[in-house]
Amino acid sequence: MIVRAYNENDVSEMIEIWNEVVEDGVAFPQEDCLDETTGAAFFAEQSYCGVADDDGTVVGLYILHPNNIGRCGHICNASYAVKSTCRGLHIGEQLVMDCLQQGKALGFRILQFNAVVESNIHARHLYERLGFQPLGTIPGGFRMKDGHYENICPYYHTL
Repeated sequence: MIVRAYNENDVSEMIEIWNEVVEDGVAFPQEDCLDETTGAAFFAEQSYCGVADDDGTVVGLYILHPNNIGRCGHICNASYAVKSTCRGLHIGEQLVMDCLQQGKALGFRILQFNAVVESNIHARHLYERLGFQPLGTIPGGFRMKDGHYENICPYYHTL
């Protein structure tokens, strides 16, 4: 498996993986799924999109973009998605490591995660193992699909 920049041929598989996470309703803030038109536009507007390519099949992806503008424009943000049938295979780790490299190459100085759901322990353990620093806890910052609220834990990593 390799992590590489996405291309137009990857968009359908990327949309499928992205929508799995959106429909789960426990990690991404988005509530609306992507279709071919909105998905192509969404991925094209990012600073960078990487895909985990397993012998020609996209099994994971990430998006990388500025977290803010102007005087905070040197801080980027990212989101990661791994195909549900491929989770637990350390694909997320490879995506995050590539993202750190790409963020630095694009001139960002910090990668910040705004809304890591506290109960997403696999992601939190991965981020901490890779050197991300927790910034605290925002009580009830994420509304889960079933309507209850969970805490979010922002993280950052210097690039």
